[in-house]
Amino acid sequence: MKAVVYKGPFSVAVEDVEKPAIKHPNDVIVRVTSTAICGSDLHMYEGRTAAEPGIVFGHENMGIIEETGQGVTALKKGDRVVMPFNVACGFCRNCAEGFTGYCLTVNPGFPGGAYGYVAMGPWKGGQAEYLRVPYADFNCLKLPQGQEHETDFVLLADIFPTGYHGCELAQVRPGESVAVYGAGPVGLMAAYSALLRGAKKVFVVDRVAERLQKAEEIGAVPVNFAEGDPVEQIKDMTDGVGTDKGVDAVGYQATKGGTDREEPATVLNSLVNTVRATGALGVPGLYVPSDPGAPDEQSKQGMLLVAIGKLFEKGLRVGTGQCNVKRYNRQLRDMIIEGRAEPSFVVSHELPLDQAASAYDKFDKRIEGYTKVVLHP
Repeated sequence: MKAVVYKGPFSVAVEDVEKPAIKHPNDVIVRVTSTAICGSDLHMYEGRTAAEPGIVFGHENMGIIEETGQGVTALKKGDRVVMPFNVACGFCRNCAEGFTGYCLTVNPGFPGGAYGYVAMGPWKGGQAEYLRVPYADFNCLKLPQGQEHETDFVLLADIFPTGYHGCELAQVRPGESVAVYGAGPVGLMAAYSALLRGAKKVFVVDRVAERLQKAEEIGAVPVNFAEGDPVEQIKDMTDGVGTDKGVDAVGYQATKGGTDREEPATVLNSLVNTVRATGALGVPGLYVPSDPGAPDEQSKQGMLLVAIGKLFEKGLRVGTGQCNVKRYNRQLRDMIIEGRAEPSFVVSHELPLDQAASAYDKFDKRIEGYTKVVLHP
């Protein structure tokens, strides 16, 4: 079958790889119909992780079940399904408590597994024609038959729940104001989720014009950090108080001002100063314990200079960590079905799988309006 294979920094190729097969009675094989490129994939693509050439990328996957193992009871051939990017067993302590992003079974020695991602277990990615899904009764979310909402449903694999998770970590409530740093797909989903949760005003900070425009189109207030300190811009629009809540949808590759100079802690420190005293921060943006491309030795070891004193002084609460997708995907699916949510507004390009290399290049460079790419094998 055809799949997107990592070749080295800034290089992927669509190559022939072995088609997956049932290995356990609880497996299913899914014929992939849609698979998205994630900003997290770019960390590997850019050589900013320990990823070795040969990884099949792709953790945002949906499709049609083609084959089921003998132990699968809730699914059948022909079912349309979407899979959380988290690979989870469903029965370990963390899964039983709802922390499916930190499964203790699927990646021995490390809490958490994912499709097609470095250090997240042996699971092949789904930027391919077929995908093996383990513990399928637990990991597959069934969808209505047909092709309706295809680009909405594929976002249930990661970015829609992750954006919502950012708001959950920050405990966003109706009537509150929220600052979201980053207008990439997750940031836009966080802003959208804050509005769905009843936020009265949402500020979205970025410098890419197309992304800020999308934020404005959904009813958020765009803030261009290349035009001035975003903290001061937001305080000017909130009578000097700041916002009730904040979400970091950028992570460790953050840049400061109008430059391309990385300052890994700049978004965290901006949020400490943006959010009012006794507010809360949600941090779904990715931070890693090891970054070979970091701008300084401390950051290379995942140690950042965060304004902990100011955070403590203001009594701010912080929630962090990757999304436990299964906590949210069912209700978000139902909101899509009922017409209450349409997250596909972030999708800028739908392309065949064989254009993956070009799509990665353009998405990485943020050119030609590339915001979110969905590949169709």
